[in-house]
Amino acid sequence: MGDVVSYEREGAAAVLTIERPRCRNAVDLDTARGLRAGFDAFESDPKARVLVLTGAGGEAFCAGFDLKSDGLEVDHPAGPLGFTRLTPRKPAIAAIDGWAVAGGLELALWCDLRLATPGSTFGCLERRWGVPLVDGGTQRLPRLIGLGRALDLILSGRPVDAEEALAIGLVTEIVAPGAHLERALELAERLAAFPQRALLADRRAAIEGLGLPLDEGIALEHRLGRETLAEALEGAARFAAGEGRHGAGA
Repeated sequence: MGDVVSYEREGAAAVLTIERPRCRNAVDLDTARGLRAGFDAFESDPKARVLVLTGAGGEAFCAGFDLKSDGLEVDHPAGPLGFTRLTPRKPAIAAIDGWAVAGGLELALWCDLRLATPGSTFGCLERRWGVPLVDGGTQRLPRLIGLGRALDLILSGRPVDAEEALAIGLVTEIVAPGAHLERALELAERLAAFPQRALLADRRAAIEGLGLPLDEGIALEHRLGRETLAEALEGAARFAAGEGRHGAGA
């Protein structure tokens, strides 16, 4: 993946890090290809149950497309910033410290959960340069925070601090300064410890069912849930035997 992106296994998590702090982890062509390779490595590793996406240096998660570079593969089926037109089969967590703007915001939106330090900043700052959102932002942001709030951010291009991001549902949790990666790895291990078939089925039903009519979404949930019944019956038997009472293990 070269010098611009690193991929490491940390327990049940795969940590994918953009390593371009000198330019606020902005993505050029090599970085996009490195992110794509990291995504492929995560998807193909059965022991990597959660992806943690982050940026090096302490100033930025990702400032989006590197406007000083030679360009990106805009028409690549996986997405200009590596994998933004794909949906991972397993959960992904964004560990954010600093700027998560323009395409960096779109990378954060690609993840299931977003943890951010108090000094983090979000926004569609590409608005001022006439650069469109082409990494899923126009679709994922309204699904996450609602159309009205999404249009506010998309049209105005205004920056949003961590407190407002938490209040509008853009951020899942604010963590202590410098603790974003540690907390993401802790959360990844918690998710990885759950029985995986039901977790992945419920995640898939939520994602794929969002745009469906209610009856079709319920049918999808039913079909995916049925496929996990053996694991569900095993878990119910453990509970009946006394395991996990009073919220233990939650």
